Amino acid sequence: MMGTNSCNTNHSKKKKKNNKRGGTKKRMTVEQSLSYKSVSEWVYLDNISCTPNSAIAIDDDFKVKLVHNKVSAEKLVFELHSHSVCSDGFLSPSKLVERAHQYGVKVLSLTDHDTMAGIPQALEAARKVGIKIIPGVEISTIFTPRTESGSEEPVHVLAYFSSCGPSNFEKLDRFLANIRDGRYLRAKNMISKLNKLKFPIRWENVEKIAGDGVAPGRLHVARAMVEAGHVENLKQAFSRYLYDGGPAYCTGSEPDAEEAVQLICETGGVAVLAHPWALKNPVAIIRRLKEAGLHGLEVYRSDGKLAAFSDLADTYDLLKLGGSDYHARGGSSESALGSVSLPVVAVHEFLKVARPIWCGAIKNTVDRYVTDPTESNLDHILRYAKIKLAKGGGVSSIDHNIQLIHECLSQWLTNEEQKSGDFEAITHVEDSPMET
Repeated sequence: MMGTNSCNTNHSKKKKKNNKRGGTKKRMTVEQSLSYKSVSEWVYLDNISCTPNSAIAIDDDFKVKLVHNKVSAEKLVFELHSHSVCSDGFLSPSKLVERAHQYGVKVLSLTDHDTMAGIPQALEAARKVGIKIIPGVEISTIFTPRTESGSEEPVHVLAYFSSCGPSNFEKLDRFLANIRDGRYLRAKNMISKLNKLKFPIRWENVEKIAGDGVAPGRLHVARAMVEAGHVENLKQAFSRYLYDGGPAYCTGSEPDAEEAVQLICETGGVAVLAHPWALKNPVAIIRRLKEAGLHGLEVYRSDGKLAAFSDLADTYDLLKLGGSDYHARGGSSESALGSVSLPVVAVHEFLKVARPIWCGAIKNTVDRYVTDPTESNLDHILRYAKIKLAKGGGVSSIDHNIQLIHECLSQWLTNEEQKSGDFEAITHVEDSPMET
């Protein structure tokens, strides 16, 4: 959720008067005001006008809203860490988007483990309810210390891509597919360990729980344990058997964490270290991943900002982000969608870093089509777009296709970004009327 980090409180009679009306109103600083204006322009792609006469105010709970004359704009809630049934969540991508909408989320990133399979469905659902989607993925990796005294540990890296998706999609897709293949072997090894511990689990049950085409993870094994009556609940399955280093824990074919960060950067993504508080040696990991190109780390949770990791972000000049890590498991221990209050300035800093990266990735993808106008290269541009091509009609008219690309660019980029992004190869192609 986009809020503010701190506000100056005016302890005056005026405050008491406001309290009687239901709460104080706290003025944004100049930095917060400018940040909010920039973020809202990106969220709505200039559809919302921040006029000089607009009054910007903050409620007591630090949820930001923009007041246009007498009409209040909707609050901007960012949810940057969520999961669907395409990995280990309990909701379909479309149901996840619907729930996000119910909770007032305006920008949602679906970050399933090692797959972006749910993004198209999430985008389709998001268009119906007016939510902006940041295509994402949470990549499972292994960090290997350089000293003999240290031990390997699993590290998860979040990747955030533009509305066009990653450039060089095939390379990233192969990378993720290799990890998913390893997850199958990993799950089978976990089942083998559980069977030796006298907890019989059938592979077929784990496959059924995971669903068609979904690489099974620890959660699916844990659910099979609950169904078989070996444990009372998921928490017990993890705390007794499946935790990192536990008696039934196994690793898969996870890549090196630095390799994953480098690939995210190469494919036009923003790399963010997920839940660093779960790591045994966070300082060494953050230092090494920063050298590899890491852009940020999760610092904010639903219970507030973690000061130690905020300090580490400052030390290594990293973005400060966060999300609920929502799976829809239920229970009081899970944070709700949109429950993490991201400061408006932090969101602005994220977009200041991300937007040039995303713009460059879009340009690379578009230039690839201009150089080689094949249907597959056009598909890469339109993969996550509102516009869909009729089968077999991808390269029937290059002028028609260029016009489609122009439509996409107008949805993804501001006019300023299109100009500064130097989309000359597209700009200089004469458009023809749209064919029907």
